[in-house]
Amino acid sequence: MMDFILEAWVSASIEKSKAAWMLGKGKPWQPGEKLKLLFAGYNGTRNMGSDARVEEMLRQIRHILGAQNVDFSAMTFNFERSRGYFEGTTQVRLPDIFPPFLAREVPKHHGVVACEGSMFKSKFANALTTMMIGSLGIAAAENKLSVGYGAEAGQMDPLVRKMCCRFCKNSLIITRNEESRTILRELGVPTELGTDTAWTFEPHPAEYGQKTLRNVGWDGKTPVLAVCPINPFEWPVKASVAKLAIHSLTGAYKGEHYRGPYFHNSGPDATRAYQQYLTAIARAVDAFCKQRKVFVVMVATERLDARPANRISEQLGGVPVLTSEEYNIYELVSVLRACHMMASSRYHGIVTSMPGLVPSAGITMDERIRNLMHERGHADLLMNVDDADLEPKLLAALEKLATDGERIAEAIGRTVVRNLKVMARMGVYFEEEVQRRYPEFPTRRGEWSWEDYLPPLSTGLKSLVEAYS
Repeated sequence: MMDFILEAWVSASIEKSKAAWMLGKGKPWQPGEKLKLLFAGYNGTRNMGSDARVEEMLRQIRHILGAQNVDFSAMTFNFERSRGYFEGTTQVRLPDIFPPFLAREVPKHHGVVACEGSMFKSKFANALTTMMIGSLGIAAAENKLSVGYGAEAGQMDPLVRKMCCRFCKNSLIITRNEESRTILRELGVPTELGTDTAWTFEPHPAEYGQKTLRNVGWDGKTPVLAVCPINPFEWPVKASVAKLAIHSLTGAYKGEHYRGPYFHNSGPDATRAYQQYLTAIARAVDAFCKQRKVFVVMVATERLDARPANRISEQLGGVPVLTSEEYNIYELVSVLRACHMMASSRYHGIVTSMPGLVPSAGITMDERIRNLMHERGHADLLMNVDDADLEPKLLAALEKLATDGERIAEAIGRTVVRNLKVMARMGVYFEEEVQRRYPEFPTRRGEWSWEDYLPPLSTGLKSLVEAYS
């Protein structure tokens, strides 16, 4: 019921914005003004992937449009948790009950860039998809720039699917895979093919990651295996006023309370599946360590992941646990790239480690890791979180990482460079959309190479481009 209320509320806000715009309320961009863009995303929760991809969107789009021509704002749930991120960008607080905020904040800008990777899907939370549609829809209703950047679409519940079809038909959604384009095209939503934007992210130097690993017990020689687990069975998150009231009065539902009125999926089936997932990973890693000398570190790239990371660590006798609560994105990605192998259920754990050519296996709960591993040509390194034979599959994958690391790394390098080129093409699409919406905006003139549509690349990425172009 609460999800329905949020969806109806946002739909009404979009319609109200459209009516007000048609009646002359609001101010369009004028030549000579800085283009004010609002980056709508899931930031300020210490989710490494969300923060890294938005960091790179801001750098890329500022580079393409010119820092002197733009004024960026980015949403955050918590200023403290996004402190030090998004240089040159104003952060605005996104409240848990967001419809009034969207109705107030979006009209202050000349356009919206929706940032969330899982933009159009009910797998995680209808509320999140509703927020993305609301941000894009209000901007489009006011005939402003309305772009989803590096988005994915999947299964949507009927009402959010109808909202997407109705309110995003005047937006441009640049997806990060062809499967998402197919879903959105069926809804009449304009799309172009892109990729994720975290490929250009540059962490602290390698020395930082190596030092951090030494500080938690690494000898500097033994191969390091990073394991990035999640709780794949606590999704979707749903809003519930009834649960919130009971929780506030009695403390019930504490284990499944997410934030505000939102609660994780729970129940005996979810608990059983979660335990099987944790046990399978722990046993596979333990067996691998008995076959080979390996230093294992658990890495929680999202605050919530500290719980499964600690559970697996306990089963492995207390291996180190590094979390995004303790380490910021620049630090944590440096640690991941200092490792020699990875098994991850976090998409961005894999993506951000790939420019460091870290061989990785994926344990997936949805299509994101699956699509990436197929793109790399590594279907043999892919498992599902609910596989009955997850333990032997993971053990076999870990053995491949150890024995075929060079071959895997080469395919990873080619994939990184291919995605850099696609990310550059996204920049072209974005620039063209700005020109379409605002023909008098001072975009760049002349001929440009594909690298000119990316933010400045690190020395390491330049070396990969040289090696694998």
